Amino acid sequence: MKKQLAVFAWLGGMVQLACAQGSVTLYGVVDEGVTYNSNAGGHHQVGLVSGVIQASRFGLRGTEELGGGLKALFVLENGFDASSGKLGQGGLMFGRQAYVGVGGGFGTVTMGRQYDSVVDFVGPLNIGAQWGGFYNAHPGDMDNLNNSNRVNDAVKFRSADFGGLSFGGVYRPGGVAGRPGRDRIWSLGAGYGGGPLKLGFGYLSVKNPNTSFYGTSVLANTTGSAALHTLTNINSPVLSGYASARSESVFAAGIAYSFGAATVGTTYSNTRFKDVGDLSSAPNPFGNRGTAIVNNVELSFKYQVSPALVMGVGGDYAKASGIHEASYRQFAVGADYNLSKRTDVYAMAIYQKASGVDSTGRRAVAAINGVRPSAGDSQTVLRVGLRHKF
Repeated sequence: MKKQLAVFAWLGGMVQLACAQGSVTLYGVVDEGVTYNSNAGGHHQVGLVSGVIQASRFGLRGTEELGGGLKALFVLENGFDASSGKLGQGGLMFGRQAYVGVGGGFGTVTMGRQYDSVVDFVGPLNIGAQWGGFYNAHPGDMDNLNNSNRVNDAVKFRSADFGGLSFGGVYRPGGVAGRPGRDRIWSLGAGYGGGPLKLGFGYLSVKNPNTSFYGTSVLANTTGSAALHTLTNINSPVLSGYASARSESVFAAGIAYSFGAATVGTTYSNTRFKDVGDLSSAPNPFGNRGTAIVNNVELSFKYQVSPALVMGVGGDYAKASGIHEASYRQFAVGADYNLSKRTDVYAMAIYQKASGVDSTGRRAVAAINGVRPSAGDSQTVLRVGLRHKF
């Protein structure tokens, strides 16, 4: 309790600083609603779930002018579960983002816990970022377009906007005694947003992804001498059998075009888990060996019915190959209505059909992102929620 009071006192002091200097802003999102899962391990499930169309969060961002066109900047952003009040991202205080840096006419350079370039440049073009939330992430969020994972200890550059064109990169050195390349992460990306056309490209390379990437949101749950490499930090059966990969790579691209009130778009990603079977990365209880490949294609359509109402429909197809053969077909519809500038209500329906053999070597089951996987090959999720931004 004393620790919590100290944190809130500190936050209060920061808000007072914002009033005094106008350089610090407190912001956030609270998203809460009811979710129905047609097949949660063989049973129907209904309950309150937080942060679906947009993750519940609060954060602080600030800048200070340094002169000569330069400014210092920082972001501290916390994720939380509005249903229970628990911290998100495995209990990390600022598990969504935590970085400091400097910016100018060239762009920004920042250091800390951040998003990779695939998230920055391709993520905004997928259904999840537009109107579908994390239930509409690609199966297992295999390409991280829905930013399930962050990069710790990262140095990041993002350019200024040059006539709609921007680019950037992220680098985490990694390294442990005797293995200088372990846990190293880097990514590059570029995007264009001129007029009705939007484009995004990104590439991500991760060494020992189970610990360096998927493990960065479960750190708070490891206790005593438990090491991340002794755990499987990937939850979805779509990918969990590949946790022992020595490396992972993601190439992703997306395009969207608006004409009048309508927007059509598509994304493509190729995700590879290489050298599966490295026990220094994770356990390998299923005996998988080799390289697993997942190709994913998404198509989406969005229509601005009125200034307050947007509706969308989309489909996604994921095909896994290499070690096991599996496919996942997903379809979604949704609507979002603004009650005010900061408050909206939304509804969505998602259906997924699975076939083949998943990463665990068993018959593939439907596994819509963020809910308990099905006991069979199909699953439907219905969601009605309320979001407030501040």
